Amino acid sequence: MTLNELTACVAERWSPAIGDPQITGWVTVAAYVVAALMSAAVWLRLKGRRGRVFWAMVTLLLAALAVNKQLDLQSALTAAGRCLARAQGWYGERRLVQLGFIAALGGVMLAGLISMAFSLRGRLRRNGLALTGLVIVTGFVMMRAASFHHMDHLIGMRAFGVPNNFLFENAGLVLIALNAAALLRRRDVPAGGA
Repeated sequence: MTLNELTACVAERWSPAIGDPQITGWVTVAAYVVAALMSAAVWLRLKGRRGRVFWAMVTLLLAALAVNKQLDLQSALTAAGRCLARAQGWYGERRLVQLGFIAALGGVMLAGLISMAFSLRGRLRRNGLALTGLVIVTGFVMMRAASFHHMDHLIGMRAFGVPNNFLFENAGLVLIALNAAALLRRRDVPAGGA
């Protein structure tokens, strides 16, 4: 399958559209943007200090997830996978490939979280809330990527009148934003370190 054929196949199955047009979707996008901007402010403040790499990675991840939240880019990836599976004759075995992809994604996310936690050595107490929020957000992303039926059912349920997926995703974002706000308000930390 050539790149042009793959592009045509994906275009038949996916087109850019608003992925979550509900108010909760837009609130979540706003939460991603606010948390990313606050993380960027912490990153800028930490010039030359430990923790700067962590906040840079948080900023980049949250910005990418904000864009993905409404463009639904993972659906384009899924469509590309289906097109390749059909064209290359392994569509019947796609579950094994999906499992491998999820395992690889999980491994990369886990390695990233561990390296980010390691980059915070000596500063974990000041940044632990953001790390916890990041674990929640990445855990939510993994649940969505795995898209197992019982997980879809769990995150699709409602609590307090809103879907659980909204609560899970935004809980992590709130923790990240709270940690960023606390670091930005610290008076005992000069504008060059936390």
